[in-house]
Amino acid sequence: MALPESLQQTDFHFPNQTNVYHGKVRDVYFVDDKLVMVATDRISAFDHILPRPIPYKGQVLNQIAAKFLEATKDIVPNWVIAVPDPNVTAGIACEPFKVEMVIRGYLSGHAWREYKSGKREICGVKMPEGMKENDKFPEPIITPTTKASVGHDEDISKEEILAKGIVSKDDYEKLEDYTRKLYQRGTEMAADKGLILVDTKYEFGKVGDTIYLMDEIHTPDSSRYFYAEGYEERQRKGEKQKQLSKEFVREWLIANGFQGKEGQKIPEMPDEFVMQVSERYIELYEKITGEKFVKADTSNILQRIEKNVVQFLNNQTA
Repeated sequence: MALPESLQQTDFHFPNQTNVYHGKVRDVYFVDDKLVMVATDRISAFDHILPRPIPYKGQVLNQIAAKFLEATKDIVPNWVIAVPDPNVTAGIACEPFKVEMVIRGYLSGHAWREYKSGKREICGVKMPEGMKENDKFPEPIITPTTKASVGHDEDISKEEILAKGIVSKDDYEKLEDYTRKLYQRGTEMAADKGLILVDTKYEFGKVGDTIYLMDEIHTPDSSRYFYAEGYEERQRKGEKQKQLSKEFVREWLIANGFQGKEGQKIPEMPDEFVMQVSERYIELYEKITGEKFVKADTSNILQRIEKNVVQFLNNQTA
């Protein structure tokens, strides 16, 4: 079976384009005072872009993010102007804050690895004694990271952020307030679909005096979800939680001898596994949104995107 065409890389030249940034997954085009963010089908794990793209992954991420940004704009203004194509969001170019706001409702992932190593504090926030992996925190905790343009993001405390003047006190307090409210909304929306929003991260920027929510939110690339059904029982028995995230890709890589360490070679994903990953992303979309996923026509994906974006830009200047 031939795999559908996927979007590995882009090199557009839009009217009035001034710059382009190629991230791990997204390609961001700067056009006048706007950003055109293209969600490609690239997939990254352990800080490496894997050699093969995943059909429909970019569309899944772009459309989940669009849905959640629309559903939270009463909490905080966001950067979105339009979604001119299934793989594209266009919006306001903001000056980004140099921190990512990570919020955790459960002791999972990085926080659990720190806890297991004996630490009881992360980003200046104390964690209670006697917790097990994936236990719920008494209150969600905010554990910010620096936004590294190269290499790994680093944990940082609120105190360090303020002491170094990375964000002003007033702005930081607003970011914390928005983060808690967005996480609460995300938690409620997930619960409606039988899911638990375990942890997630938000990025914010500013134009003038206004703070905007940027980038993507509540997607499986930026968030961890558990299935609510059976959560308590699995915790009681000390079993692994059933999760909706790209963790299964990491597990496949580990099983094939890759964890992003020096000297390790990224294994080649066979067609069947690429399709399995694609199907899992589509399942994620349907579970998280409660809607059927409609596959966009990928036969001429680059031409389709270019046509839709140029049309959007022309309408903006008309």
